[in-house]
Amino acid sequence: MADETTDLAEVRLQKLRQIEALGLDPWGHRFDNAQPIGEIRKLPADKFDDAKSGPKVRAAGRVVRARTGGKLMWFEIWDQTGRVQLMVRVNKLTETEWQVAQLLDLGDIIGVDGEFGTTKTGELTIQVEKLTFLTKSLEPHPKDVYGMGDEEYRLRHRYLDMVYTPDTLRRAHQRVKIIRTIRNHLDAQGYMEVETPTLHAIAGGAAARPFETHHNALDIDLFVRIALELPLKRLLVGGIEKVYELGRVFRNEGISRKHNPEFTMLELYQSYGDYQTMMDLTEGLIVACVDVVGPTATVNLDEEYEDKGEKKTRAVPHRVYDLHGERHLRFGEKVVNFNPPFQRAKYGDLFKEHVGCDMTDEAAVLAAARAANIATEGKDKTTNYAEKLNLAYKKVAQTVPADAQPPREITTPKAHVVLVQELFEKFVEDALVGPVFVYDYPSPLCPLTKRKRENPAIAERFELYVHGMELANAYTELNDPITQEQTFSQQLAGLSDDDSMAKMDHDFIRALRHGMPPAGGLGIGIDRLVMLLTNTQTIRDVILFPLLRPEQK
Repeated sequence: MADETTDLAEVRLQKLRQIEALGLDPWGHRFDNAQPIGEIRKLPADKFDDAKSGPKVRAAGRVVRARTGGKLMWFEIWDQTGRVQLMVRVNKLTETEWQVAQLLDLGDIIGVDGEFGTTKTGELTIQVEKLTFLTKSLEPHPKDVYGMGDEEYRLRHRYLDMVYTPDTLRRAHQRVKIIRTIRNHLDAQGYMEVETPTLHAIAGGAAARPFETHHNALDIDLFVRIALELPLKRLLVGGIEKVYELGRVFRNEGISRKHNPEFTMLELYQSYGDYQTMMDLTEGLIVACVDVVGPTATVNLDEEYEDKGEKKTRAVPHRVYDLHGERHLRFGEKVVNFNPPFQRAKYGDLFKEHVGCDMTDEAAVLAAARAANIATEGKDKTTNYAEKLNLAYKKVAQTVPADAQPPREITTPKAHVVLVQELFEKFVEDALVGPVFVYDYPSPLCPLTKRKRENPAIAERFELYVHGMELANAYTELNDPITQEQTFSQQLAGLSDDDSMAKMDHDFIRALRHGMPPAGGLGIGIDRLVMLLTNTQTIRDVILFPLLRPEQK
């Protein structure tokens, strides 16, 4: 295969020399006023007729199909708006242009001027009257114009994938639209976009393993950020009441259909809000993104139009919500209705519905876990964790004021909460077709979240699920520096020395001690959002250049 590719590349190099011998630059020059192919295809088109001419057009694109030989050749060129057929006749071009046409390979970029119309079979076509060579492709291109079957080849050659797999380019455009919509929506509501550091002295804001690096000039070890949270909360202290960041986050962890080590996050915080504020904001944000992408469910309706004074009828596709006021999007085999209001359900109610017992009933939860073959060994005892927790409390007590309230005990054992969450993941998540807001989580699962005033066992947190996939995560943020410091210590105490890279972020605690207003906070994984709104089953297909293993020589 390598020898065949080398031979083909050598043939292309020889053609480049032939183009140079014709006095042409194989790398081209400026080509003004080219019309997008998608716009050309909308022009009125009649069958080619020597007695009359169609509209004159000018286009530039990459050759993606060729049928050569004789005095009539056919090509198809592509740009990001579409494809169009070219009809190239020997009697329509200069001698040099005809020689260039005979040297064209798949992947070459050309400019054409000519007449737009249709062939006898009705194919939209440009009859070329002038051909300009713009760029020579020295590497062979795929012969399959409708896609590249090999996934690894496709991911390693994303630039070709965008040309030959229409969905890839479509997703890239839709991703841009989604991100632009998010910015516009938040800006219109008075949020301020900021940029915070990517390199941190302490890996904070999430329970994840970071990538490490070293700063030579300062001679210090640093971490690539795993979350955007802590710098943004500092800005709340500084008086920016509505703040957000859209940026890359890096976690040195596993790769799956829904996980990539490098991904894009939206995090935002609003002073004087809470998780209910964030729920309303999230719903409006998602609906705005659905509207800009547009539903995939369509129906064809007959519409009348006039053609040269004659009334005709044609089938025109209409998006479903244009007709019924609903926002249907297909994801896999199912269609989700994103029309507001989204369903809202309590964590405990969903647990009882799908698992069959109350989440606070420890014996029933343990029995349900065993019946579901969820490992319970060691999870019904919390002695080691409790010992570490008590040690942490003693250390923290040395740093807080003497009149401070004693640390609040976690009343639900950690092992029980772990089983509750594993049962929720096994039986509940896949049933959440959504969109559904799951709210009021067990507080031990959310140590950095404010608890409900009327029930401290419940945390003011929600997650938005669609098709069993977590799309958004929001809290009523903890702004009590004493409890925050205790919680950090608890987290450190609960981790093994080998597994923990975390350190206490004293600077963040200091910022909280200056006073952070009550606030709601929200995080949305942009890549997952794009997956859901573009009916894409793997995260690698919504990231232009996903991380891959080095290519084997």
